[in-house]
Amino acid sequence: MKKKVLFSLRSPYREQLDIIGFCFGSGRKTAAIVGAMRGNEVQQMFVCSRMVQELKKLEAQGKITDGCEIMVIPCVNYYSMNIGKRFWAMDNTDINRMFPGYDLGETTQRIADGLFSQIKDFEYGIQLASFYQPGNFLPHVKMMDTGFNDPKLMKDFGLEFGLIRKPRPYDTTTLNYNWQVWETKAFSVYANATEDIDEDAADDAVYSILRFLDKHKAVNTTTPLGYNTKIINEANTMQIRSEHAGIFKSLIEIGKRVDKGDVLGVITDPLDGELISEIKSTVSGTVYFEYHDPLINSNTVCFKIIK
Repeated sequence: MKKKVLFSLRSPYREQLDIIGFCFGSGRKTAAIVGAMRGNEVQQMFVCSRMVQELKKLEAQGKITDGCEIMVIPCVNYYSMNIGKRFWAMDNTDINRMFPGYDLGETTQRIADGLFSQIKDFEYGIQLASFYQPGNFLPHVKMMDTGFNDPKLMKDFGLEFGLIRKPRPYDTTTLNYNWQVWETKAFSVYANATEDIDEDAADDAVYSILRFLDKHKAVNTTTPLGYNTKIINEANTMQIRSEHAGIFKSLIEIGKRVDKGDVLGVITDPLDGELISEIKSTVSGTVYFEYHDPLINSNTVCFKIIK
């Protein structure tokens, strides 16, 4: 294993920001795995740290394929992580909305440029992603439909679901999108939690990435059997929104099958405790996102269901 500083940024008030990459094997740039780009993505950093440990073992056993380089970048934005902020601490901008970056631009543009210049030439790119709302996800893999993608590759992760997402205008400045524009086959892997550590979901994510690397002959390893991944267009999922604000309680777990009309959660009045809303499923399917916060606003996405 080689520990490499990919990009450095000096600060007048804090220690220097060094983005660290852990490199395994050598030769063709095969796979880059990127973890936390936001300050609350603790689970995403944790998954990458577990990947580092697994790849160290494989390298010691001579099971990294000759001529293949795998790089793991556990954390890009530990400045914000250290103070419990999701976005860049100084101006509240999102590094994952700054790609491909600009080396003479704003701070987060320079960070994005410094990182992207080091990882844009890899054949495969895997980002440990999080959702903008607090909640739990069924572990799954997602790919943007840019015209450069091959959705069948998502089956090689062995996760239950693979989602295809049509990019929106604001997606064009994300890492995943720009990876694809630069001809990297890019994937987002969702490992359930964000601010908390879910070890079981982290194991699922690590095994899924190892399965993918084994399938593409970058490593030689054995992992638990995965799923025969079901590829679904994100347009075939349903968002269930809250009708009222109040104290939220979920009554269902991610991964559970539900029928149309089932009660998924309840909202109570925060002052007198009276029930003010039952959140019911409008379709039958599998719950793959569950809102996870005690307080909820009206018209907030609280569940997502794969129809």
